[in-house]
Order: sequence, then structure tokens, then C-alpha cells
Amino acid sequence: MDPLAALSALGDATRRRVYEYVASRPGPVSRDEAAAAAGIGRTLAAYHLDRLAAEGLLTIAYERRSGRTGPGAGRPAKLYARSEREVAVSIPPRDYHLAARLLADAAASDTDGATRRALSTAAERLGREIAEEAGDTDIEPLLRERGYEPFHDDDGTVRLCNCPFHAVAQRHPEVVCEMNLALLRGLLNGLHRPGLTATLEPAPGRCCVALTAAAQAPSASS
Repeated sequence: MDPLAALSALGDATRRRVYEYVASRPGPVSRDEAAAAAGIGRTLAAYHLDRLAAEGLLTIAYERRSGRTGPGAGRPAKLYARSEREVAVSIPPRDYHLAARLLADAAASDTDGATRRALSTAAERLGREIAEEAGDTDIEPLLRERGYEPFHDDDGTVRLCNCPFHAVAQRHPEVVCEMNLALLRGLLNGLHRPGLTATLEPAPGRCCVALTAAAQAPSASS
């Protein structure tokens, strides 16, 4: 993937809107769904989706959504989902990912856990600071600004489509998820949102933390 070419593909306002819709969905979307969301025709939506896929920003899969199989079931639908490949451009070159990886490696290798405890304390403090700087605002805009891409589940739980720390979390989930949980707890506390609780609910394709209504949060004994 050419990072500059991939990012330049998002320069078109309509294509960016299509990409943002696909990225915001918890599952793959069809051409018809993308067209309706972007307010454009199906043919134009297909063009933009395929261009995004060609640049490595989306992945393509084929699926029969009707659940039918065999003769007469029709052709599988072409579905699109956001690629897990990361695109970053820094001028001049910087490698913050390497620094984050080294810090996570150090925390993971600290057998007495002092580094991890210090990291969680710092993360919670930072979450509070972010909330205090934001003032009287809702949690979801702050989450979107930091790349979490929140969405509401059927039961009202706020789930997060994206983990901003995905690459490092893949290497040391026990360190990064714990840090992430502390950060979001600090954010909630700083915003004075007692009705929401940050809990660890890891699942494929999304952030490990979910924000649940306090009454729905699992108890320590469960």
C-alpha cells in the first residue's frame, strides 16, 4: 500500500463520506447500503467502494444475505468492510508506534507489575485531564475525536468500533487493554458520568472496552 495514494483517495468528499459510513458500521455493508447512506446512486457508490478497496482501505467479501443456498439462491452480494491495515504519513518521518511498542514490551516484561500499575494510573489521570479540558460535553464526541468510533448496541451499550492502539494491543493485549480501560474510566469520571461504567468486553473487530449503563455492568463476582 502506498500511504500517500491511500490518503489522497479520501480527498474526494463523496468517497470520504462512503468510507466513513463503512468504517462506522460494526459489520460489512453492501453497495446499496453505502449508496443510501451517502445519498448517491448505486453505480457511483460501487465506483467509490472499489476505489477504496484498490487502495487497501477496504476489504471485499461475498455473501448471500438471504441465507439461501443452492440453485435459485442468486448471486452472493459484494460486501465491504474497513481494512485492518493502518495508514500513517509523517513529515518528517516519525515512529511513535515503535516507541509505544517498546513501552508495552517493558511493561509486559515487568514481573512485579509496577510498570503496568504506573501506566494505568497515568492513563486514568490523563483521561480526567482530557475530560476537564473538554468541559461540559458529551462522551461520544470525545471518543470520536480520539478514533474510538462509538456506536450504540441494541441494549444501549456504547461499543467502540475501533481501537486507537490496535497494533500494540495485538502484541500485548494484557497491557494495552488495561491501560485503555483506565483511560476511559478516567474520562468518564472527569465528565461526571456516573450512569456509565467502562468494562472490559473484548470481541473480534472492535475495541476491548465497552461503556455500559451502571446497572448493566457485570459485578466483580460474575
